[in-house]
Amino acid sequence: MTERDAPILFLDSGVGGLSVLAPTRALLRHANVVYVADNAGYPYGTKTEGEIAARVPALLGRLSERYRPRLIVIACNTASTIALGAVRAALDVPVVGTVPAIKPAAEASVSRVIGVLGTKATVRQPYVDDLAARFAADCTVLRHGSADLVALAEAKLAGMAPDWAAYRAVMAGLLDQPGGERIDVVVNACTHFPLVADELAAVSPGHMRFVDGGAGIARRVAYLTTGQDWPAGGGTGRAVFTRADDAAFALAPALALARFGLTRIEGL
Repeated sequence: MTERDAPILFLDSGVGGLSVLAPTRALLRHANVVYVADNAGYPYGTKTEGEIAARVPALLGRLSERYRPRLIVIACNTASTIALGAVRAALDVPVVGTVPAIKPAAEASVSRVIGVLGTKATVRQPYVDDLAARFAADCTVLRHGSADLVALAEAKLAGMAPDWAAYRAVMAGLLDQPGGERIDVVVNACTHFPLVADELAAVSPGHMRFVDGGAGIARRVAYLTTGQDWPAGGGTGRAVFTRADDAAFALAPALALARFGLTRIEGL
């Protein structure tokens, strides 16, 4: 593989990282892309910190050897808040993480009450405490961790009908907290959640808006790869599943080929 052919590699436990891949491909259409869904480890958000800290660096080491990426994007908030430092220490390749968009949420909030929707593993991390202290010190920051919303996003891309009661229950986890009625901005602090932003908005008060970090991550990737050589013509894309079972390959054509330009599907 030549340097110009080296891909950008994205990792998530499932389809959530597609919400980061999409804006990145919009900026860097000439880049080769490898999107890795670690469905053998799905979901990350219900695992312990120790499990994530062990799994993600080891997996990315294996993937780096196989695909020789020019840059890695950990397109998962849970994995980033727990394992980003260890991955950067272990690999000799730039690594971009995904962190909750608390800063832009605080900048946009008028009521000074913001919500954070993430996995249970993400919302309990000290990293989130630090972001809130640094960028939203004058705000009330309410959090809710939901594994159900991850599953709802996966179900949507698999073509299943929305479970509106489940979406309402997720939002109730934020809105029913003391002060929840004053939330005007919600951070989608899991890369799965922007994929169901329309559904969340449909069961939320009309004044509420949702923000995520996808566009900012795309700009960061573009900045870090400025001036690099790229393949002639448009870039290629492949989706890699760590468990190449029937369910993965049934999902692949709908979510990858038609929508995100991942024209090759393979198992690890």
